[in-house]
Amino acid sequence: MPEQPPPLVLDPAGADHHAEHRELHARGPATQVDILGVTAWSVSDPALLKSLLTSPDVSKDPRAHWPAFAETAPAWPLALWVAVTNMFTAYGGDHRRLRRMVAPAFSARRIAALQPVIESIVADLLDDLAARPADEPVDLREHVAYPLPITVISRLMGVPEVHTPEFRAAVDGVFDTTLTVEQATQNTRTLYKWLDALIEAKRVTPADDLTSALIMARDEEGAGDALTHEELRDTLLLVISAGYETTVNVIDQAITTLLTHPAQLAHVREGRASWADVVEETLRHEPAVKHLPLRYAVRDIPLPDGQVIPQGDPILASYAAANRHPTWHGESTDTFDATRPMKDHLAFGHGIHFCLGAPLARLEVGTVLRRLFDRFPGVEIAVPVGELRPVASLISNGHREVPVRLGGDRG
Repeated sequence: MPEQPPPLVLDPAGADHHAEHRELHARGPATQVDILGVTAWSVSDPALLKSLLTSPDVSKDPRAHWPAFAETAPAWPLALWVAVTNMFTAYGGDHRRLRRMVAPAFSARRIAALQPVIESIVADLLDDLAARPADEPVDLREHVAYPLPITVISRLMGVPEVHTPEFRAAVDGVFDTTLTVEQATQNTRTLYKWLDALIEAKRVTPADDLTSALIMARDEEGAGDALTHEELRDTLLLVISAGYETTVNVIDQAITTLLTHPAQLAHVREGRASWADVVEETLRHEPAVKHLPLRYAVRDIPLPDGQVIPQGDPILASYAAANRHPTWHGESTDTFDATRPMKDHLAFGHGIHFCLGAPLARLEVGTVLRRLFDRFPGVEIAVPVGELRPVASLISNGHREVPVRLGGDRG
């Protein structure tokens, strides 16, 4: 068996994730890493990762398959990522039951019905931008990337928009991997207080939204697969938080890439690539999530290089590193190319946990890009590329701000 080097300590602030990806590649298909004090097997080889993501020998249920869960979770800043009871951490029949209750909200028909809503929201956001002075820098992450997915998911879930600033701050805390255990614990309390209030409000005054539908399913007498209160609350947390934070990052990364690689924008404007091409290449090149904790070995898992992931060991899906693995996309893997014929990626996961919201995210990002660059053809980045700061996270992959100048030509 190959000798395992000391675990690679992942930077909680995610200051240089590309350097970490290269180090993961150099260490082989899977290697041990330290993720805020927990040792896990980071898998960055796409073939191996896809195999593990579809294997019955890999679980997402820490209570059943991570022996160290009970002693580790209370003292781990990322406890919420593994302690929730929803389809994100479910295994087998529980996962199928929980996913089945949420899936109708993301059907092709429901997503198609949201298109005019998304078009209207984007138009309003761009109108607000157009009212600003042409030479005044504006942060597109704050004024476009954030408000669109927050508004869409709020409407889908029936979240009163007056509460979204408080909700947003708490969700941002979930993805901030620089928080202390105490800060993360307090942030979780805030989220649960907010979600409990939402559940109670919707129970008293239901509406045509997913939150009301889940509450109704939970409260039905004799429903053998109904949600428990914890499952209901954690399902709302998963859908609401994942429904906006990840999309924010893809919008951010797509805009930033096009503004810092004008030849790629020219491909679209001159018909060599479509906005859908840009969306897919962004998902490959700079996915919204870098590493996603955690999965667990149900039994010993032999690896192709002779190593073995022992039963009960945590596994970290390193999606961003896998997307850029040289065995998948060759020597040009680090290059953004909207004309790339094969843009396969793992940005939305793989297998039974594939993201339900993928079609909605694609629709939102594509709509923003099309309308933004049509309305503001002269938009340009307002700072040197090296001054763009990553968000403080080893999970979330975006920038703290995306300052631009919109230009005098407003479409």
